[in-house]
Amino acid sequence: MSDAALPAKIADKVETPFRRFVSEFAESKVALGALVVFVIIALLAIFAPWITPQNPYDLAELDIMDGRMEPGTVGGAGFTYWLGTDDQGRDMLSGIIYGLRISLTVGAGSALIACLIGASLGLLAAYAGGRTDSVIMRLVDLQLSFPTILAALMILAFLGKGIMNVVIALVLVEWAYYARTVRGTALVERRREYIEAAQCLALPTHRVLFRHLLPNCLPPLIVVGTMQVARAIALEATLSFLGLGVPITEPSLGLLIANGYEYMLSGKYWISFYPGIALLITIVAINLVGDQLRDVLNPRLKK
Repeated sequence: MSDAALPAKIADKVETPFRRFVSEFAESKVALGALVVFVIIALLAIFAPWITPQNPYDLAELDIMDGRMEPGTVGGAGFTYWLGTDDQGRDMLSGIIYGLRISLTVGAGSALIACLIGASLGLLAAYAGGRTDSVIMRLVDLQLSFPTILAALMILAFLGKGIMNVVIALVLVEWAYYARTVRGTALVERRREYIEAAQCLALPTHRVLFRHLLPNCLPPLIVVGTMQVARAIALEATLSFLGLGVPITEPSLGLLIANGYEYMLSGKYWISFYPGIALLITIVAINLVGDQLRDVLNPRLKK
């Protein structure tokens, strides 16, 4: 072997952090399968207008005569309702895929905004200390002292229905989790030598926080963020089921479940059952991925 080939040969054997992360995550076949399921769900939601046989919220495509048809029935439009229809004649399969778009958008969007707000406040509290830390953490304690669903209901009772209002409500009840998580990690990191060096160089506070301190707080933040997405989806579904979430013209999985609740006792189980199964699979898949991320990013938590 030539000397020129040796560095390339050695480089092939060097395990990069990304490769190590992927290999450790793939050790759990359950988590890997959950990730595949979630990717499929996300792709279905993204491409819903192109893959569904019907736009369930376009009145021109609906036929009231196809209302409450059983799964596997061929409708008047000529295609098979594989999961049946609801009382308005909407294809349940199409409704679930469209509902996933709303649920994932609200869940991921609220979690991202809450993460940005909570992480920023957590970093500021840990870095500034003193009165700033005390004020921020008292707000966090106050937020966490309220039951989450009750706080969200109170906010939506004031704001009213709407996707944006649901996102605002979820952000207001979620940001405290990110703030507490980031503050706990940042309190340890701020005593490191690299932070002291940045302070000695008189770097701007925002540069120290977001360029030096935040990257070292990302592992627990990623885990909490993943879990909070699943939690936000469940909260949104609960709020929509109670009638305070998204409007009926843009229903999520929670509202689809609520639409069929009154027909459960009459035997029309599929109107609520299949959206409930889709919601359950989505939340479980995200939680399983989050559990594995926690073990990979913090090996001490492994059993």
